[in-house]
Amino acid sequence: MINMFSTALLTPQEMGRADQAAMAGGVPGATLMDNAGRAVAREIVRRWSRRPVLVACGPGNNGGDGYVAARYLADWGWPVTVASLEGRMPSEQSDAAHHAALWRQPVVKLSPALLDTVREGLVIDALFGAGLARPPSGDAAAFIQALNDSNIPVCAVDLPSGVNGEDGAVLGAALQAQLTITFFRKKPGHVLFPGRALCGPTIVAQIGIPDTVLPGLAGHTAENNPDVWSATFPWPQLTGHKYSRGHALVVGGNRMTGAARLAARAAARVGSGLVTLAAPEPAWPVYATALESIMVEGFCDDHSFESLLADTRKNVLVVGPGLGVGETTRNQTLRILATQRACVLDADAISSFSAQPERLFRALSEQSVLTPHEGEFARVFNVSGSKLERARTAARTSGAVVLLKGPDTVIAHPNGRAIVNTNAPPDLATGGAGDVLAGMIAGLMAQGMPPFNAACAACWLHGEAARQHGPGLVADDLIHLIPAALKVLRRMSLG
Repeated sequence: MINMFSTALLTPQEMGRADQAAMAGGVPGATLMDNAGRAVAREIVRRWSRRPVLVACGPGNNGGDGYVAARYLADWGWPVTVASLEGRMPSEQSDAAHHAALWRQPVVKLSPALLDTVREGLVIDALFGAGLARPPSGDAAAFIQALNDSNIPVCAVDLPSGVNGEDGAVLGAALQAQLTITFFRKKPGHVLFPGRALCGPTIVAQIGIPDTVLPGLAGHTAENNPDVWSATFPWPQLTGHKYSRGHALVVGGNRMTGAARLAARAAARVGSGLVTLAAPEPAWPVYATALESIMVEGFCDDHSFESLLADTRKNVLVVGPGLGVGETTRNQTLRILATQRACVLDADAISSFSAQPERLFRALSEQSVLTPHEGEFARVFNVSGSKLERARTAARTSGAVVLLKGPDTVIAHPNGRAIVNTNAPPDLATGGAGDVLAGMIAGLMAQGMPPFNAACAACWLHGEAARQHGPGLVADDLIHLIPAALKVLRRMSLG
């Protein structure tokens, strides 16, 4: 069970269908636009003191929202100038034209020179929003460049002009906003980089579109949030015991022993009832002396490794952290996948198949979770497109859940569902953080959480643990902060 509606990400096309569905249900388009523009004006009043405002209006509905915001701000006593690309109000019959006609003051032609009138003020960007299909040009491009150079604060309506709403890409040039106000639901462009960085904080305003329109047009993409997966989170039960909470097995390597130790400790800390680390005999003393609550079992050859895997009580397997790239890792990974149990493949378990990715794909299933960063991803997946598209294609091609890491981590299911994680602070860019994440995913899967949900939940908890720490974070800190993140999640779950 997974709920993707509360934080659904709508493409510009889906948002257009949501507008149409609301209007078909009896909400006039002019009312939706009035609600949108008023929401923009209210957020501006909430965040800035009264000052000169320049409203840059484009020819479409985004410009219509700008005319509404201008009218409300002027009514509330703010000095407002409205400028349009054409130097006049829209003339065709439309909701935007209706609201432009309600603006009783002059409309001037947009130009960089107008910025001199608001050096101590604010610009409302209502040029293009999510409706832009090609790079800005001419006066619009010149204005965007001049505004970016000016350091004047910008409030963007829907999306900063120049940002693609579908994937966050910059179309030629884009405005840097200090605040973005969008409507009903966010778009992928609000959460994927570089668009996310250009939006600043993004506020979602409800403008009269009922949630009942969502089942007909959304459900494939969402922003990560406990609302999405909390119904399946494996909280300990009064009648439970360590065996009912699962048993994770983490495979360790000979040299880089820290990675597997981080993964094993993370699996235990997030709730796996038992965790075993399988260590090559030469390295067994290193692991055994460093781990207290983790069982350490040695293996010396293929036969003893198979014996470790034969214990079906070990219901989730982790392979990759610190193993090294090569044939040994490749063979261990294939043996693990042959058990047909749930597993997490990270780092070297992925890179070891760079020369023969199809061999890996044939062995994977929906019970498998791959956790590559961009470099590891590129070694086995020859795909292009936006981050969402690449993760979706990889999941479909491999038949596994794919968690493509980064500041905008994407978790994709083979059936096309995708979640974008947004709570990871930059402090997470530290060695070993990915090993902790792999262990957390495995620990949740060991307790019975479905792989896709476990990947989403672990990613959110990982970000929350890092947020609890702040600057100076190292991977070891994350493990100690998992309980704090779990406490936050429990409070949210209890409402």
